[in-house]
Amino acid sequence: MDTRTEDWFVRRTWQQPDWSVPELIAAKAGRRVAVVLPALDEEATVGAIVAAIVPFTLGPHPLVDELVVMDSGSGDRTVEIAAAAGARVVLRTEVVPELEPVAGKGEVLWRSLAATTSDIICFVDSDLLDFDPAFVSSLLGPLLTVPGVELVKGMYRRPLRLESGQAAETGGGRVTELLVRPLLAALRPELVGIVQPLSGEYAGTRELLESVSFPVGYGVEIALLLDTYGTRGMDALAQVNLGVRTHRNRPLNQLGAMARQILAAALPRCGVPAGAAALTQFVQVGGEWLPQDTAVNTCERPPMREITVRTTPARPAARRRRPA
Repeated sequence: MDTRTEDWFVRRTWQQPDWSVPELIAAKAGRRVAVVLPALDEEATVGAIVAAIVPFTLGPHPLVDELVVMDSGSGDRTVEIAAAAGARVVLRTEVVPELEPVAGKGEVLWRSLAATTSDIICFVDSDLLDFDPAFVSSLLGPLLTVPGVELVKGMYRRPLRLESGQAAETGGGRVTELLVRPLLAALRPELVGIVQPLSGEYAGTRELLESVSFPVGYGVEIALLLDTYGTRGMDALAQVNLGVRTHRNRPLNQLGAMARQILAAALPRCGVPAGAAALTQFVQVGGEWLPQDTAVNTCERPPMREITVRTTPARPAARRRRPA
């Protein structure tokens, strides 16, 4: 890292975040906080994550004012389980209904801006295993206590679950290590101090999030990182150590399509043409290698502040459970 990036890393990295919940509640100073979980067929994990966050929503002065699961068209029991655990579940068709929804993580994150009203929004993936609620409080820390911070990324060690069922302590985050970190080193070296540029656990101010466009797919995290840096500068970025993040690992062919979406979002933001959207991969059939083309959706939603937001009647918010 160059001297400027090293200086940022020292000032804007929290290796051992230790904000207490009462301290963060006091630091809210009238601001409201939403936690949003994008979900697509996550019945196995979403309930435990929601239940772990619910205590932050309790009491007369909660840390979290809105706990929302944004469903992306699940065909399993994700919606039912999330609502039973205490979240307000919003379907992607219920916000900005004049625009037909498309498949993709970035799509539901973008729509979540219309489904919430809070000043600060914390995103948490809904496929995490052994979720620690301190993810939420740690991500909120810099936003609530450090002036000028507008986007906080989580950083963590990522185990890799092997096909045998065993897990290696490291080795997850293959797209980050093989694509995104070299990409940033080549085109945006100022950002090489970001430990997990594709982290799905991050928090930002509504003012920032509504001012940038959202790729509808997996390019959303790298786009948000690059746009925050490009429009707000390095000091608007911060990162906190969340320890260990474990989730399901995807096969290489799926990672290839994800990587193509990431490139489509990143390259134009670095002044490089993104090229054709299709991705050609190869599969072996009967000993022969045959091409298989995958269409990659590279479209983006405009900044939410440019949209006249209309919603269908909201579902009743889940009742807060009283402490025993």
